[in-house]
Amino acid sequence: MELIYEQSRSGRRGVRLPASDVPAAAGLPAALARSEAALLPEVSELDVVRHFTNLSRQNFSVDTHFYPLGSCTMKYNAKAIEEAAKLFAPFHPMVPLLPGGSSFSQGCLGLAHELGSALAEITGMDEVTTQPLAGAHGEMTGIMLIAAYHKAKGNKKRYVVVPDSSHGTNPASAAMVGYEIITVPTAPYGDMDLDRYREVMTDEVAAVMMTCPNTLGLFNPHIKEICDIAHDHDALMYYDGANLNAILGKVRPGDVGFDVIHVNLHKTFGTPHGGGGPGSGPVGVKKQLVPFLPDPRIVKHDDGSYAVDTAHHRASIGRTAGFFGNFGVMARAFAYITMLGRQGLIEVSEQAVLNANYVMSRLKDVYDLPYDQTCMHECVFSAGRQVKNGVHAIDIAKFLIDRGYHPPTVYFPLIVKEAIMIEPTETESKETLDAFITVMREAAELAEKEPAAFAEMPKTMPVTRLDETRAAREQNVSYFGC
Repeated sequence: MELIYEQSRSGRRGVRLPASDVPAAAGLPAALARSEAALLPEVSELDVVRHFTNLSRQNFSVDTHFYPLGSCTMKYNAKAIEEAAKLFAPFHPMVPLLPGGSSFSQGCLGLAHELGSALAEITGMDEVTTQPLAGAHGEMTGIMLIAAYHKAKGNKKRYVVVPDSSHGTNPASAAMVGYEIITVPTAPYGDMDLDRYREVMTDEVAAVMMTCPNTLGLFNPHIKEICDIAHDHDALMYYDGANLNAILGKVRPGDVGFDVIHVNLHKTFGTPHGGGGPGSGPVGVKKQLVPFLPDPRIVKHDDGSYAVDTAHHRASIGRTAGFFGNFGVMARAFAYITMLGRQGLIEVSEQAVLNANYVMSRLKDVYDLPYDQTCMHECVFSAGRQVKNGVHAIDIAKFLIDRGYHPPTVYFPLIVKEAIMIEPTETESKETLDAFITVMREAAELAEKEPAAFAEMPKTMPVTRLDETRAAREQNVSYFGC
């Protein structure tokens, strides 16, 4: 496709702006003033429309392609929840803080408050703050709450325990708050080694951070015992909510012993999660941690009205984000939860688990399955069999791009060599899954018969095989740097 600068023709334009009625700024330093006109493309309106329309057609999106992208849950974003979010677009977040402004913002305050109540019910927590702007931000907020709790009790705590299958943000968040990390290996059965866990637990452990089901897609049957052991040492249990999509309405983390949880609204509740964002990571806590929640807070009066409680709570860790979180994502999540209701959320998890197990059962004869047992919302294969012929997980990912599929997550979790993590989510039909399974089987067959063919893939994209390490470290995204 011809790039927009290459379409430029001198004197061609798509718009004529009126003369400026704003006086030119005076006293601009010479070093900041232009010595010559900006080099901008001179193109017609139709050129611009076609250029950007054609660019958009080269994108992968949930609306155009199947995303078997485990770990990040590229769920379908229902158009109904997009419409619901638009209702709140005219409201500026400063409105409730202005004199007399609260009468204009009851809907916004009510949504944030009721979303927190819904998330508390879904997760089994006592109260929720919606301030954190992403999952990792929620993790750090949660660990800050844990640190504040221990400090208030006078506890001397140094460590946070994480399984080796954890998301990398878990140890990073704990380290940012000042804790040292103890890593517990995965046992042959696919869960955190329970014997090793018992050995490392001491009174110096502040918290245990877990994802359940874990990044292998397996639900830990010993989770209640793990929580009890932590509590025996006055350590708190932190639930990484990345995989909550697997257990909605089935298990509430708070009911099995977790004290803190962050919820990825952009994973579990149907909100956009493209290009690294937007995100939202509300944090729920049990009652012993409520005094430490971030300020300010939204309160509901007896007459049903909502207000911002601007009082400083003595034990609060303070504000962790501006206003009450990423409101557009919150509005979408609230619409999603309200639209589906309790039974609908249960069906979400049931369908997600069914789809993942269907994919696993149809592919485990051609790809290695390190932990061959019933999975939850995602399954993790290994390309170890294909590596014997020189075909790696990344090669299979490139093959899928040529066949019209966004690749699944590869090389994660790190404890599985040549990992291929597939998470189909609940919205995909059997026909879509069957088509994907067929292509995955074709990749396995090609790896046996013609492994050298993978070196050229992808061949159908504007950008072909990259040196991915160099591309990550030496980015140059300007037109003239191409």
